[in-house]
Amino acid sequence: MHFTVQYPLAQHGYDPKYRDPEVVERFARTAEEVGFSAIAFSDHPAPSEKWLRVGGHDAFDPFAALGFCAAVTRRMRLMTLLLVLPYRNPMLAAKGAATVDALSGGRLVLGVGSGYLRSEFAALGVDFAERGALFTEAVEAMRGIWTTDEFRFEGRHFTALAQTARPRPAQRPHPPLWLGGNSVVVRRRVARYGQGWTPLINDETTAATTRTAIIDTPARLAAAIAEVRGYAQDLGRDPAEITVQVESSEGRTWADEPVLERHHERVGELAEAGATWFVVDPPADDAEKGLDALRRYGAEVIEALAR
Repeated sequence: MHFTVQYPLAQHGYDPKYRDPEVVERFARTAEEVGFSAIAFSDHPAPSEKWLRVGGHDAFDPFAALGFCAAVTRRMRLMTLLLVLPYRNPMLAAKGAATVDALSGGRLVLGVGSGYLRSEFAALGVDFAERGALFTEAVEAMRGIWTTDEFRFEGRHFTALAQTARPRPAQRPHPPLWLGGNSVVVRRRVARYGQGWTPLINDETTAATTRTAIIDTPARLAAAIAEVRGYAQDLGRDPAEITVQVESSEGRTWADEPVLERHHERVGELAEAGATWFVVDPPADDAEKGLDALRRYGAEVIEALAR
């Protein structure tokens, strides 16, 4: 099992110190030192104030934040969790991703999603009803501009007439695409062109808010992973090539437990279901406490499981 740490701006009510560059640097360096395999930043360029008040969260621009982290780390992967592809022209998204990947020496993992906040789509001038089609179009266009000179593409709202985008990503043919979401549509997309899938262990409320399907137990997760792998095999792909990263409330509540035995068990259950990566959210209310929690998780979970 590999572990991704999500930067605490993704939690409601975070300590403002998490916005300080010195804290971002210390956080990234500490996460790498204690054994986390990746650091992740979310993507919300223009959420509504109403959403923020009822439990939403702030966000850095993910490419800028990951570029900052690339400069202060050496081994850890750099992840968007999740970049909302319909928000951006695919050529611009591809350029941002290629830049981070090139300047980090090939460490970007591009976690991508189709988005769910109607008001944010409106603020960015994007038709919410088109998000599925725009997502699919973006993946095709990004893969094309990363690998093709004189790339040609007719999109819904843009036209590429023999375009070229250099420098290209360090990873060939492009950074891995990990698709977020629980729905059958997402599972089929993963099987078709994804290198990873990042489902959410959720409940009815979370599923309704994020407009996705319910996967609430390790058993349901195992069945969904088997479905993805079956789709991939039907398409002639090796199912083993697909990474599965799980995000759940367990990744946030672990720090409240006096001991971590139950958390160890939970991670083990997810691994048995087929997960290979797990997302961890350290405490957000106090930056120093969050840094201490990173060290604790590294020693009591990552190192312990490695043994």
